[in-house]
Order: sequence, then C-alpha cells, then structure tokens
Amino acid sequence: MDKFVIKGGRRLTGEVTISGAKNAAVALLPAVILCDEPCILENVPSISDVNICLRILKEMGAEVTSLGKDSYRIDPTNIDKCCVPYETARKMRASYYFLGSLLGKFNKARVSMPGGCPLGDRPIDQHLKAFSALGAEYTLSQGMIDLRAEKLTGNQIFFDVVSVGATMNAILAAVKAQGLTVIENAAKEPHIVDLANFLNSMGANIMGAGTDVIKIRGVEHLHGTSYSVIPDQIEAGTFMIVAAATKGDVLVKNVIPKHLESITKKLEKIGVNIEQFDDSIRVWVDGPLVKTSVKTTPHPGFPTDMQPQIATLLTLAEGTSIVTEGVWEQRFRYVDELRRMGADISVDGKVAVIEGTGKLMGAPVKACDLRAGAALIIAGLAASGITEIEDIFHVERGYDCMEGKLRALGADIEKVSFPDADAESESSARKTAI
Repeated sequence: MDKFVIKGGRRLTGEVTISGAKNAAVALLPAVILCDEPCILENVPSISDVNICLRILKEMGAEVTSLGKDSYRIDPTNIDKCCVPYETARKMRASYYFLGSLLGKFNKARVSMPGGCPLGDRPIDQHLKAFSALGAEYTLSQGMIDLRAEKLTGNQIFFDVVSVGATMNAILAAVKAQGLTVIENAAKEPHIVDLANFLNSMGANIMGAGTDVIKIRGVEHLHGTSYSVIPDQIEAGTFMIVAAATKGDVLVKNVIPKHLESITKKLEKIGVNIEQFDDSIRVWVDGPLVKTSVKTTPHPGFPTDMQPQIATLLTLAEGTSIVTEGVWEQRFRYVDELRRMGADISVDGKVAVIEGTGKLMGAPVKACDLRAGAALIIAGLAASGITEIEDIFHVERGYDCMEGKLRALGADIEKVSFPDADAESESSARKTAI
C-alpha cells in the first residue's frame, strides 16, 4: 500500500498546470460508444477512474490506442458486449454512464450499481425515470441494472431533483432516440456542457446544455471527432486553496476562470488575493485569513467537491465559520481526521462549525474519500511537523500526479510504500494454521 508523507510549513510558490476534468472525462469516454467511427480524446487526466473506463472499453471490444501522455484514439466499432463487468464497474460511481451510452447505441445495457466514494445514498431513480421515459424497461437484481428497449423515442423528462449523473445519462440515451427529447430541471455543471459539446462535435443535435432545459433531437449516425477535455475546476480550486493555506503565491494555469467564480468569490471573502487572466489565475496571501460561511449547492453555487478543502482552509482562519453541506449527507466524515491535527470542528447533521485555530499539527491520518484526501493534503502542507496520509488510492481516483505537482511548487511530499497490515495478519494466520 502507498501513503503520502508530508513535512509541512513550507510556503508554496510557482506555477501549476491543471489537467483535464475528471467529471467530464468519465462521461466522455463512455460517450464514445455512441459514435460510429473512431474518436480522439485529448487532455485526458491520468487518474485511476479514467484507467477503469479505458479498461471497460477494452473489455467490451473497443480498440484503445495511447497517442501520448494525455491523448487516446478510441475505436468503438468492434464493441460487441452490452454488459460492463461487475468487479470493474463497482470500483467507480461514474460506471453508470455506460448505461446511457449502451442503451443509446444498442437498446440494451447491463451495468452494476455505482461504487466510488462513500458519501451516502447514491440513488439512481432519476436515471431510471429518464430511461423509462425514452421507452426502456429495467430490472434490478444481484447488484446489476438491466435495461432493454424495442426502440428509444424522444419524450419529456422532468427530474424531481437536480442530478448531474441523471442529466448526463439522459443526454447519452437520447442522442440517437427518435424525435425530440426535452429534459427539464437539468443540472448545469460545466462537465454537462462539455459532454454536449463533445456529442455535438460528432453530429448530435443538443441545445441548452448549461441551462435547466436541454433539448435533444435524435440523429441516426455520429461521426468521428477529435476533442479536448475541459480543465478540471475542482483540481484548480484545490490548488487555489493549497496556495492560500500555505500563504503562498501560485499561478494556476490551464483553467477556465468562469468555472471557478463561486470558489474565487469565497476565497476573496476569506482574505485571499486573486488575479484572473484569460486561462490562468494567480492566488496569493499577504495578510490574515478571516471567517466566512459556505453552503454547497448545485452549479453555479459553491461545489460540494470543494467543501472539505475550504473547510480545511477555514481551520486556519480567524473566527468562527459555518459550513453547510447541501448535496451529500455524509460529506463530513473527514472531520475526525482533521481533529487529529488540532482542528476545532463540531458537526451537527449537515452543518459544521469551525473555530479557527490558525494552526494545525502533523499527525497520522487516513483519507476516507477523494476530496477528503485532498483536504488532508492541504492540512498536511499547512501544518507544523510531519503528516502521514494513508488510503491515498482515493486521491489517485481524481488527481493527476498530485504529489509531483506539489513538489514542483516546493512542497516536501513523498509517496512511500508500506505493508498492508490486514494482508500481513492474514498471511501470519495462515502460517500459524499450517
């Protein structure tokens, strides 16, 4: 197993280049299935969730060719399976995008229930509502979702709650459906716009992505395309907070500043200096950090995927801050780990009250999910002493070479291997039994 060892207290400075967006890439890769010709995807992040997507495509019969560090040529023309292997798919939440793409291409699909980070219930009722509206029937058995349709026909789809995953799956399933599909109460995140743009570059007819009403007129064929994944707004926001927490001065490159507006506004309220350019943002701190209140909401509100990171920053600010989680019910699981490092945080349901202590201390901690892992890295960089972070496989699901980018900014961070205690105990027990 691997862990990060961080010697904190260093002021980070320099430049960092942001990779392609995880939340876009894990939908764009399944979307290739809908195409009738090969596609080239560029700016694909090198993360474990992407590797799982590529493995699934290969197992289904696609030809995947690496064209460099972050580019792939994917030929879906030989895909002959409509079932995503259970053991592979259950390792990531975004495996459910294969439901929409397979249903849209073959009128049938079989995929396991989503896995990924344990943030609470991940209901797929809105996904199934969309598929049913288009003419599909479904069954759920032994952790697998089966979809079948004689044909898919455009229809009105109204989501009871705003759901990014359901919106993207509805788009995927409707692209080749006969007639017009109208999705109401749609999510508006940047990666939804990116998916629509990618499909439109193949010849799809999607209008309104980025608003709460999306209209899709089905087409019979999609042609090959070359497309670049948008920059990752959450990785960019994480490095913005890294700069703030270490009282550093960092130029965050390859970003779309408009995607970062909600993060930028909150950081400025906390006392962080920010200067925006066409495709980069400079972040620096030259004074005290101050309290604020944060509530996560769907886009264009403050993103839930940035909540653990900004909460960590607020432990270093003066005064009492309130953080309210408006999306996931189990997003504060990381708080116990921050307490090990000296943070003063109390949690009541979906509200955390943070008493800024202005300092953190290094300690052994464990990442409980992807963004919690990022928060602990930020805490370790800002803390005095040494912090050891275990279960960093969570971080590697969504951050491309995190430790390398941090070292380039002057961080003292190292990834080291250590024995798996559970595996050692099991091996010892076997030897004793023998």
